[in-house]
Formats: sequence, structure tokens, C-alpha cells
Amino acid sequence: MTTHFLGDTTVLTGRTMRHVTRSLDTIITTAIVPILMMLMFVFVFGGAIDTGPVDYVDYMLPGILLITVASGVAYTAFRLFSDLRSGIFERFQSMPIARSGVLWAHVLTSLFANVISLVVVVAVALLMGFRSAAGVPALLGVAGILVLFTLALTWLAVIPGLTAKTMEGASAFSYPLLFLPFISSAFVPTATMPGPVRWFAENQPVTSIVNTVRDLFTQQPVGDDVWTALGWCVGILVVAYVVAMVTYRRKIA
Repeated sequence: MTTHFLGDTTVLTGRTMRHVTRSLDTIITTAIVPILMMLMFVFVFGGAIDTGPVDYVDYMLPGILLITVASGVAYTAFRLFSDLRSGIFERFQSMPIARSGVLWAHVLTSLFANVISLVVVVAVALLMGFRSAAGVPALLGVAGILVLFTLALTWLAVIPGLTAKTMEGASAFSYPLLFLPFISSAFVPTATMPGPVRWFAENQPVTSIVNTVRDLFTQQPVGDDVWTALGWCVGILVVAYVVAMVTYRRKIA
């Protein structure tokens, strides 16, 4: 059964990967918006924001990386919605394949596309002056958190991809996700925010994830933020996966 699932998922992932590689503009588009934001914040607003001894490009890069992921997963919902509307799901139902492999193919493709976008954004950040003295374990920790965050948001994207009535609705879910980093520690210290806004910023998922990635990049002790970040990522991933699978089974029933 496991071999059957893995084989089917591999074949289906190859199919969705071909769609991405034939339209690399989606990956470029995903990376362009965060890069433009990074340029704007560093060269326009950066001089007015006090981040202490940390260069502003180093300070804000973790938030930009999360925005990159949030931008990328919108395409997962879009591709899934397109497949549903094209009737390909009905064709898959008539074949002896693992049903969950269809969703996993979209999720793995999203992970691959987002990793490429993240690499592009980091490369531009290096050109802008980003530097990190983090060792291999810390960099692996950053990569692990970003992969976990991407998986969590991708499974979240599967839900509107299955339930949306229009193409615009399928990808619109990402707008709140893009907004969250702006009310967090991603671009300014939360201590500068007014009371209620500061409370929200310090207790929403993005802040703990940003703080953890930033501390790993700068070789600072991660403290309790890493456990909070992992808790948020795993919690969102589990809930989104369960809801997505239930929604999918009802959709194809």
C-alpha cells in the first residue's frame, strides 16, 4: 500500500512539476514582490528604523522569506482549482491510483517551487549586503523551519483550492497571510508598537517564527521562541491537513 502511494505520488508530482517548469514566470512572480518589498524597506525606510547593532537587511530578511512563502502558496490553490475545473480529478478517480497522492503532488510541487523562490530572494539579499555567520546546524535549522512553514501554509492553501467558486477566490486566502508579517517583529521591534497592537504582534505565529529564524542567522540563543514557532507550524499543518483531506473526500465522493 505504501509503495503504491509513493509510486502514484511520484508520477503525479512529475505531472504538476512539468506545469511549473513550463511556466517559470510563476516562480519569478512569487519572488519579485518580496524582492521589491525588500528593496523598498532597506533603501527607503531602513534608515529610519532603529534595529540596534543588526543591519536592517539582516533584521528584516526573515519576514521577507515568510512573505515569499505566503505569495507562493497562492499558486497551489490556483493550480488545484484549475485541475478541478478542468475535470482531471474525475479522470483520476477512474484510475487505480492512491486518491491522496493527487493532493500530495500539489503540495510537493509547491514545496519545490517555494524553495527556488526562497533561494532567489536570499541571493538578492546577499547582493544587498545580507551576511550571516551562522554555522551549518543553524542554517539547517532555518531551512527546516521554512520547509515546515511552507508545508503548513501549502496544506492551508489546499482548502480554498478545493472549495473556492472562482479562480480569484482560490488565491485570495493568501492576502491575510501576506498582511500578518507587517503586524509582527518582521520589520520593526514590537516594543515600538502601541499596547493592543503590540499584544497581537507578540502572540501571533509570524513573530515567533521570524524571531527564531533571525536568532539562528545571527547566532543568538533562540530561547522559547523556537518551541512556539514549531508549535504554530505543526499545529497549523495538522489542522490544515485534516480539514483538507476531509474536504477532498467529500469533493470526490
